[in-house]
Amino acid sequence: MLASAALVAVAPPPPATAAPAAPAAPAAPGVTVEERRLDGDVPRRILDNSGFDGVAPAFAASLRGAGSYGQAERAAVRHGERLWQRAVDRAQGRGPAGGELSRDDDRPLYWARLAMTRELRAWHAESGLSEAAGTRLLERLESASRGQDSMTGGGAGDRAKGLKRIVVTGFDPFTLDRDIRISNPSGALALALDGTVIRTADGPARVETAVFPVRWGDFADGTVERALRRALPRADLFVTVSQGRVGRIDVERYNGAWRGGFGDNENVSETGLVPVKDPATQPQWTTTTLPYAAIAAAGTGRFPVYDNTSVTEIPAGGTAPVVRPAGPTPGSAARAGGGGDYLSNEIAYRATLLRDRLGLDIPGGHVHTPVLQFGPGNTDPATGTVSDPVFVQNRLDITEQLRTIVRVAAEES
Repeated sequence: MLASAALVAVAPPPPATAAPAAPAAPAAPGVTVEERRLDGDVPRRILDNSGFDGVAPAFAASLRGAGSYGQAERAAVRHGERLWQRAVDRAQGRGPAGGELSRDDDRPLYWARLAMTRELRAWHAESGLSEAAGTRLLERLESASRGQDSMTGGGAGDRAKGLKRIVVTGFDPFTLDRDIRISNPSGALALALDGTVIRTADGPARVETAVFPVRWGDFADGTVERALRRALPRADLFVTVSQGRVGRIDVERYNGAWRGGFGDNENVSETGLVPVKDPATQPQWTTTTLPYAAIAAAGTGRFPVYDNTSVTEIPAGGTAPVVRPAGPTPGSAARAGGGGDYLSNEIAYRATLLRDRLGLDIPGGHVHTPVLQFGPGNTDPATGTVSDPVFVQNRLDITEQLRTIVRVAAEES
C-alpha cells in the first residue's frame, strides 16, 4: 500500500513508502481501537441502514441469560454463525434488505461483528470467567462470524456430484481513520460467492469463503493457518483476495516473508520477518500456482488484469533493498512481495506456504482487486455520504470480474 496514494489496500508495496502508524490514544478499558470507532456517526448509519443494528443487542441478551462458560460459548457460536449467514443471504438477495444500503455491501458485517465483540468484552468483565476463557469466547465468535467455521470444502458429497471445490478469502475494511466509510471489495466478494456454484467448462464448482481481520496480531496467532488447514486439503483451487491498486487487477506471482510496518485496524505497526511455525524451514519467497497467464489473457471485465512479477529484495550479500521487476534472485531476503509488505502479501505467503508444507498439488495464490472508489463529489469523508450510485456500481463490477477470474482459474486448473 502507498500510505499516501495509489495502493489503498490490504497490500502496501515497498516499505519505503509506508510509514508506521502513529500511536493511538488509549482505548477505554475493555474496548479495542476498532470497537471504539463504533461510536461514530458513520458506523451507526451503516448498521441502521442495513437492519443490522439489532444484531448486537440480541447477542447481549443471550449472554445475559448464560449461566456458564458453555452456555456463553454456544451463544457466541450461534450468533456468530447467524451474522455470517445473514450477511451472505443479504448479499445474495435472500430475505429482506433491511434498509436502504445496497445488498452487496460488506460493511454491515464488519460493524455488527465489532458491536458483538464489544458486548462480549463487557459481559466477560462482569462474568468472573478467566482471561483465557474470555479470549476463547472471542475466538469462537470471530471464527463463526467470519465464515471460517463453515468453510468445509463440501466433503465427499460434492465429489460424488462431480463438483470442484474452491476456497476464496477476503478482508475487513481498513484505513478507517483515513475514511471511516470505507468498504473492502474482497469482503463483498466473499459474501457474494459463499456457497454458490460456478458453472465452468469442466463442470460445476462450489465456492466456500471466509473473511479475515486486518490485524497483525491475529495473523501471528495463526488465524490463517487454523482456517485454511481444514479447507485446503479438500479444495481443488484457492484464491486469497484483497484490495490493491487504482484501476487494475493484479495476479501476484511472488509473496515475501516480510512485514513492512504499516498500521493495522488497531493502529499497531509490525516490522520484521513474517512469524510462522518452524521458522528454521521458512522460505523467503513463495509463488502462486494460479494459471496467471490465462487469467491475464482472458477478457474478464472492465479492469485490466496483470501478471505482477515485481518484488523488493535485499540481494544475497547485499544490504540495501532493490526492486526486481522480474521476481526475486537466488538467495535474496524478502522486503516486499508483488502484493507489498502488508497483510494481503502475508495471507498470500501464509496460504501458499501452508499449501507447500501440506504437500498439496493444487492451484492457489493471491489476486488484488482495484481500489473501490466513491463517486465524484463524494470523496471527502468529512462531508460525504456513506454510499452513492458510482460506489455501488464499482463494487458490483469488481465482484463480477473477480467471479469471472475465479471461473477462469477453475477451468484452467
